Amino acid sequence: MIRYLKGKFFPQPDGNIIIETNSGIGFLVTIPSNSPLYKNYDGEEVKVYTLLSVREDDLSLYGFSNMEELSLFRLLTSVNGVGAKAGMALMSILPLEQLKQAIAEENISSLTEAQGVGKRTAQRIVLELKDKVEYQPDQNSSLRMQPAFANERREAVEALIALGYMRSEAEEAVGMVPDEGLSSEEYIKNALKNML
Repeated sequence: MIRYLKGKFFPQPDGNIIIETNSGIGFLVTIPSNSPLYKNYDGEEVKVYTLLSVREDDLSLYGFSNMEELSLFRLLTSVNGVGAKAGMALMSILPLEQLKQAIAEENISSLTEAQGVGKRTAQRIVLELKDKVEYQPDQNSSLRMQPAFANERREAVEALIALGYMRSEAEEAVGMVPDEGLSSEEYIKNALKNML
């Protein structure tokens, strides 16, 4: 429902943040305690990718600095027994790539450092997600590409930039397309779905 918020960044004493949009509305957003968003100054304009959690007695917004973080949070909370609170705790214990590494390499002890995540839950996370997380330790770029298809992905990124998206957004969106061997047009089409 609310894909992202763009506005002024104000950290709160309780660990949440407020994003004040141009409409004058301040949205309370919960973000990981190690989020790169904390590098911003009070009042600085930021873009936060969000997930709205709707429960019977509560509406909560969870925010992330990029779509890759949001995608991992969705994966984590898709595991039975991992709610939004535990998912946020997991996102807070390690930087994104290290958290993906812990899941891919079945590092149970690292995952149980998250508040509310016991050994059984950590084992379930590893079992369900180790083949779903994209962990590539030697890759500096957020683009997940094989040499034979690198050009198509690059062309898709450049096309998205021409459409007005920032390079980081375009790279993240194209990198999230799991299929290989697509045409640049197909990568663009799938990437745009990730950006909506």
